[in-house]
Amino acid sequence: MKHMTHPISPNSTIGILGGGQLGRMMAIAAAEMGYHVHIYCPEADAPASEVAYQTTTAAYDNLDALRAFADSVDVVTYEFENIPAASAALLSAHVAVRPSAELLQTTQHRVAEKQAINQMGIATAPFAAVRSLEELTHAVATLGLPAVLKTCRMGYDGKGQVMLSKDSDLAASWQKLNTDDAILEGFIRFRMEISVIVARDVAGHCVCYCPVQNTHLHHILHETTAPAPISEILSDKAQAMACTIADGLNLVGLMAIEMFVTENDEILVNELAPRPHNSGHWTIDACVTSQFTQAIRAVCGLTLGSTQRLCDARMLNLIGDDVNDWKHYTTVPNMKLHLYGKKEARAGRKMGHVTQLLVK
Repeated sequence: MKHMTHPISPNSTIGILGGGQLGRMMAIAAAEMGYHVHIYCPEADAPASEVAYQTTTAAYDNLDALRAFADSVDVVTYEFENIPAASAALLSAHVAVRPSAELLQTTQHRVAEKQAINQMGIATAPFAAVRSLEELTHAVATLGLPAVLKTCRMGYDGKGQVMLSKDSDLAASWQKLNTDDAILEGFIRFRMEISVIVARDVAGHCVCYCPVQNTHLHHILHETTAPAPISEILSDKAQAMACTIADGLNLVGLMAIEMFVTENDEILVNELAPRPHNSGHWTIDACVTSQFTQAIRAVCGLTLGSTQRLCDARMLNLIGDDVNDWKHYTTVPNMKLHLYGKKEARAGRKMGHVTQLLVK
């Protein structure tokens, strides 16, 4: 394995697993700092490939391609965490992988993730592992309804989950999910969903961006408001929880932590994403250091940048045909347009985003 005791210098190559818009924005940030980026993904013409130094188009379980990829880069990170854990472990034998393969494995499985969070003394929604219809029936009797049944692996933007109510047919719901590895989560009556982007460097120093409020439409993030309209006490608590989780998982890199704020001002952690996150896009235009630049700094062993917010902001996702309004956004004062270079607009597909800078 390539051992690193010093920061990775510019002109080195950063390997990124995944070729989507997060990888694209990471590659742009890396290029601004003088790094080369090598993208590894199975898709041809991926958004990140357009702005990368090099791309390997291969399956995530192609061992020969992974070894060649590891030999060509100085560090590996990812913008897409749903890769086989065995592939991350293989890469780790050849080159530093940040965040680690162990952290990746924990956050890939919803039960393991929630157990790890609870062991740190941080609350989540009540949950139960479900591997059969019989276990689902028992879990429903314990947690009550409504509840959310999710696959333990994969699934995002509302995919891989079923909402259960008192009228639900449990057998049909279990069959629909088509898995033997699921989680039942008790339904939380929350007044707000927030997220915190946290970064942690190789020395264990941790910094957070301010908590933001997220609203969803059809299970997809629609709008992010920075900062979240919560008290300073709650904001500080959310950031402290984020750093506790980052320390507990020995994070090196960037991670998004989705949280619920209940009607009683309790904060419950929902999910972790060990990579840049949609709810952090506003930082490109409204912070001293964007989440993408911060991710590059962290994985390269550099000092973390300032997370200071230069102004309040509102980020709006452009989903599917929303992108057709791109010209309008170029005419709005204090509005920044970011398009991802995707050739085809499809329902539910993230095509870009706009950030409105709320300059006083």
